[in-house]
Amino acid sequence: MTATRDRVAIVTGAARGIGESVAARLAADGFAVAVLDLDEDACKPVAARIEAAGGRALAVGADVADEQSADRAVARVAAELGPPVALVNNAGITRDNLLFKMPAADWDAVMNVHLRGSFLMSRAAQRHMTEAGWGRIVNLSSTSALGNRGQANYSAAKAGLQGFTKTLAIELGRFGITVNAIAPGFIETEMTAATARRLGITFEELKALAAKEIPVGRTGLPEDIAAAASFFCRDDASFVSGQVLYVAGGPKD
Repeated sequence: MTATRDRVAIVTGAARGIGESVAARLAADGFAVAVLDLDEDACKPVAARIEAAGGRALAVGADVADEQSADRAVARVAAELGPPVALVNNAGITRDNLLFKMPAADWDAVMNVHLRGSFLMSRAAQRHMTEAGWGRIVNLSSTSALGNRGQANYSAAKAGLQGFTKTLAIELGRFGITVNAIAPGFIETEMTAATARRLGITFEELKALAAKEIPVGRTGLPEDIAAAASFFCRDDASFVSGQVLYVAGGPKD
């Protein structure tokens, strides 16, 4: 355990999947965790499981893409759990389509949640980190940042997060704040299960196809991403900043 119980973390998109696993892992590491998602009721079971395991947690409903909502959420966490010094920007959506069929609204929706949401949450949380002289921001990118057919919006947003990460690392490093990104490959979540349904195959079939292309011979689990987030949030990761870690079972260009 490298964090003390007076340290507070916010994990966005934490009602399920990768976010839920990251929240549980950071709680096990000793953080009090704000479990944040669009639907506060969906966050409550995750917070309850953390508390049942002996941790401290708070369920928070917020729209990360809305400026007032993001600011209110961070202020609430500071008031009820304590000033947040770790932030994992995991909230995300997909609106996949080929470019010529992609509505502008779908482009905007993906950009707003991934990029605007990460900007708003980081801007609000960094105030507490700079005051503490210690902070950790972890942004969730994706191997799709390297390009992926049918995901012009998602790929652009995830690539944008990598530039955002590197810039914040430069700006915030002098305040004891590190900023890094995790770029997952194929992870078994509701999002990838939805991809299987869209392709008209079972999730097991999709996982088997994906595993054939992954050097370690398996698809990823949310816990694999949680382990990477745990590392970035540790005290002894203080000399690692501005990095993009591909957690994909093999090398990525």
